[in-house]
Formats: sequence, C-alpha cells, structure tokens
Amino acid sequence: MGVFVFLPLVLPLTAWPIARLAEQHLHPRTATRLLTAVAAVMALCSTVCLALVMVVGTAQLPGNPLPDGWSDPEVRAAVPYDEIVGKAAIPALCVVVAASARALWRHGRVRRRAHRALAGLPGTGVAVLPDDVPYAYALPGGRRDRVVVSTALLDCLEPGERRALFAHERAHLAAGHHRFLLAVRLAALANPFLRPLRTAVAYTAERWADETAARTVGDRRTVATAIGKAALVSRGTPVNTLAGLAAPGPVPRRVAALLGPAPAVRTWPPVFTSVGLAAWGAAAGTAVSAMSSANAAVTMFLILRTATPL
Repeated sequence: MGVFVFLPLVLPLTAWPIARLAEQHLHPRTATRLLTAVAAVMALCSTVCLALVMVVGTAQLPGNPLPDGWSDPEVRAAVPYDEIVGKAAIPALCVVVAASARALWRHGRVRRRAHRALAGLPGTGVAVLPDDVPYAYALPGGRRDRVVVSTALLDCLEPGERRALFAHERAHLAAGHHRFLLAVRLAALANPFLRPLRTAVAYTAERWADETAARTVGDRRTVATAIGKAALVSRGTPVNTLAGLAAPGPVPRRVAALLGPAPAVRTWPPVFTSVGLAAWGAAAGTAVSAMSSANAAVTMFLILRTATPL
C-alpha cells in the first residue's frame, strides 16, 4: 500500500477552494449537492484507510483477538511507520466512531422528542405552538413532515413575510435538506479537513430554500425581509442537522443575495473559471481518494489472506 493508504486522509484539502467558491458562484442547489457528494465520498475513503491502518496497529498489541499472522513483518511492511501510525489509528478511529454515533443519537433523539411534543396537535403540515420564544424549523419524519413555528415569531412578521417563512420551511422539507446537513456533519466528524464543506453546505442549503421561497412568493425582497427579522429575534433550530429560516450563519450574505438577481442554474461550472477549476480539482481529489482507498483495501485483503494460516 505504501503512502497511498494515507492519501485519503489529506486529500480533503483539495476541496477547500470549491467549498469557498461554490457559495459565491454556483446555484445553491448545485453547490449543496456537489459539496455533500464530495464530503461523503472523501469521508468514507478516509475512514476505510484509517480502519486498514488500525488493523495493522491492533495486530501488534499483545492479547489481541486477530490471527497471529496479521502481525508478521510482511503485513507491517505494507504500512509506512507502522509502529507509530498503526497504534495511533486505534484511538483515532474510536473517536470517529464515538463522535458519529453521538451525532446520530442526538439527531434521532431531538426528532423523536419533537414529534412526541406534537402528538396531540392536528395532523397538518404546519404546527403553530403558543410560545413566547420565537423559532421556526422544518421537522422531517414521523407520520408526515411538518413545519414547526411559534406564535412569538409569527407575531414579528407581516402576512407576506409569514408566507415567505412557510415557503422557506416547506422548501427544506421538499428537498430533504436535513439529509445533506447530517451527511456533511458526519463527514466532518470522520475527517476534520472536511469542516469547511460542512460550513459551506449549511449556508448553501439555506440559500437553496431562500431561492425556492422567493419563486413561490414572487417577491425576493419580502423573503429577504423575513429572513432579517427572524434572524434578529429567533433562537434557531433545536439541532444543527435540522434546517430553519433563521439558521445560524452569514444572514447578511443571504439577504444581500436575495436583494440581487436570481442565480443562474448550471449543472457544472465553466471549466476555465476559478470555480470551474476548483470544482475539477475537488473532483480529481475525490477520484484519487476513492482509487487510493480501493487500492489499499484490496492490497490489505490480499496481504492478510496470504498471512492467515489455513
């Protein structure tokens, strides 16, 4: 395997330029899908390679349950600096697994609690709660997807702005933005180098819903005003893998984008532009990461198969 086993751990750095430029130059829908796909593939590849290195490190520990042949010098020679990186990979992978499990557990717990709190309300697509705390968010799952909003936030908005609020939250539900947000959160936990992509997707998912709401309402300025008002008074969403009108982030940039023209819809940016080169760089980094992890996995499988006594 050689150094190729380490490449997926650092190749997420190739996606940093597109994480920044996609927010500015790509349509939010395209940016969200592209960045999420890149983050998910790179996180999977880096986790696979980390697990392969961990196998070598675990096989060196006394009393391990692995076959004795897996600690042979031929197996350790497949990983450079096996004594150091092999043992370091054990706690690193444990941290990744524990953090990912905790994020999934918290995501599921918040959703279950929210649905239980709405159990006694009519089964409509909108749940208006009498609450002095202003908030609004999209709650997927359960018997049906629902928009949850408090009376305190509705009281702060004009009728047209309320339409923008509901259109924005319904856009989150229709496009399944919670899945994108959860995927990039798990990816960032698997590899810290992917955190810029998580931040970018949190922004582009909101921009995607902003543009959908603007088309539904037919007035971009009304949507911008609703976002600005909600951001001033709202406390956001109960967990960062759910989406809402006043989600934390660069709200002034969202408002400024809505006050300008609608973004052009492109499936892929032009090649000879900064965003085009960044996109191809991220695509190349993702492809190399996938090939490196696949090569490492096959090579390790063959080596361990040879080292395992029949």
